[in-house]
Amino acid sequence: MMAGVVLALMLALVLLSVVLRYVFRTGLIGTEDLGIWLNVALVFLAAPLAMTGPLAMRLELPFSRRAELPARIIADAVSLIAALVLALGSARVATLIGGTSPTLGLPEWVRFAVTGTGGALIAATLALRRISERRLLSLAVSVGLAGLISLACLRFNLATAVPPSAAIALFAAIGLIAAAPLAHAFLAAALVAMPFGGNLAPETMVTTAVSGMSHFLLLAIPFFLLTGAALSASGAAAHLVAFAASLVGHRRGGLAQTVLATGTLFSGASGSSVANAVFSATTFQPELVRHGYPPARAGAIIAASSVLDNVIPPSIAFLILAAATDLSVGKLLVGGLAAGLVMAASLAVAIHLTTRDRPGGTRATPAARKQAFLAAVPAFGLGVIVVFGIRIGIVTTTEAAALAAAYTLALAAFSKTRLTTLLSVFRQSATEAAAIGLLIGAAGPFAFQLAVDGVAGMLSSAAGVLGGSPAAILAFCVAVLLLAGLFLDIGAAILLFGPLLLPLATDAGLNPIAFGVISVTTLMIGGLTPPVGMLVLVVGGVAKIPAASLFRATLPYLAALLAAVALFCAFTLLI
Repeated sequence: MMAGVVLALMLALVLLSVVLRYVFRTGLIGTEDLGIWLNVALVFLAAPLAMTGPLAMRLELPFSRRAELPARIIADAVSLIAALVLALGSARVATLIGGTSPTLGLPEWVRFAVTGTGGALIAATLALRRISERRLLSLAVSVGLAGLISLACLRFNLATAVPPSAAIALFAAIGLIAAAPLAHAFLAAALVAMPFGGNLAPETMVTTAVSGMSHFLLLAIPFFLLTGAALSASGAAAHLVAFAASLVGHRRGGLAQTVLATGTLFSGASGSSVANAVFSATTFQPELVRHGYPPARAGAIIAASSVLDNVIPPSIAFLILAAATDLSVGKLLVGGLAAGLVMAASLAVAIHLTTRDRPGGTRATPAARKQAFLAAVPAFGLGVIVVFGIRIGIVTTTEAAALAAAYTLALAAFSKTRLTTLLSVFRQSATEAAAIGLLIGAAGPFAFQLAVDGVAGMLSSAAGVLGGSPAAILAFCVAVLLLAGLFLDIGAAILLFGPLLLPLATDAGLNPIAFGVISVTTLMIGGLTPPVGMLVLVVGGVAKIPAASLFRATLPYLAALLAAVALFCAFTLLI
């Protein structure tokens, strides 16, 4: 509940700033700083809630009974080490840092006290869950393992040629395989890398993590998540489904095409592929199966369609990329809109070819289509607020996200949505925002260590072997991104590889915005590829479909998306 209250305060603050600036031609000093501080508080207050669920970004492997308990112990130990990093590092920073915020008049240590509180809450929540499950022995072993590893890492140094960044990658992979949340795996691995020459003490990890989250632009993430959740609660999402069905429901594979069309329309509201995957798997999977689609194929269509949400505006992936690389958000969103429509067309062709045995439904009459369109018009207002508001320069990205959230909340209020439902919308959005925000912060130490280890220079040297032509550099970058997408969530991959590869692309003469669009679309394909295909795992978890069969069923749609990326690359080389 507290996290939902913080999110409501953030929304009220930004909306007040918009009203004061555009209506009264004035403003409040410190609005951006207060918003950033509230966002940091939101992330760490809701961090314990984000330990489970799709956005926890756990890799749930099918362990044998014998291996399940050790994996759980390792995963819990990883989370406890991450909690210790946050708590210990924040305590040290709070005692060392001085001064007050010049705009807020608050002591600077307050931000880090909230961070430490988040670490303590993570540890307490994990312990209480294991106690309620009567797994006291497992908890005790995890606590002992986490304590021994942390103590050893803080006390000892190893004379080894292994670069610290490689050690972080290795230990993060171990944590991920054991099903620890990805953000926890990054934080714990940064500590475990200290004996290998890592430059980051716990206090440095915390300051780096908080710095990575301290961008006013990132407030748009919880607002866009709130927009999508409120749109569903208001019933407007159902009107989008009906309108999509009136457009394409009569075609071959009409229900599957409706899933794609709904994903394309709904992506203009949620900005989160995982959120749309959950929505579509819950809404469409039973219907597809009832109409004779094999469960794996139905799930594959849903997972592939969900890729579009992080491409078509508002896109959380583009927000993260803009924060990491200082590229223009407005230009990225316009490029994402064009790319998303091309990807949707590619998927439509693939669905048409793979659903030859599924005839369409009855063609909607012009009157029915008009009625469905009019019912969906309120949801289309989001596109005007987000894309045109940002692109024309009327409002900033964060302001547009806040206005979109207020707009959908108003739709929910007018549709007489229950107060308890609206409160759950705030809680859900705060939890999802915390998971993404913690990942952004946790990737900071890893990104810093990559820079210290000179990984950018290594990539530049590797690219130089292929020649310095734009085509060679672009092919190299796409290959790196495809490889990264196999193992990393898109948010982490953008934070780690965006700043490394963008300079290579611009030095080769490639358009930075076009390259940014290619980066996001290429990494989104990783949501469909093993072993960490997040969209496949989410759909499989909701629909109870084995991941292996679902991965196989995505192959035709994966090929369609790769073809779309090839088109983007060809276009980029021509401009």
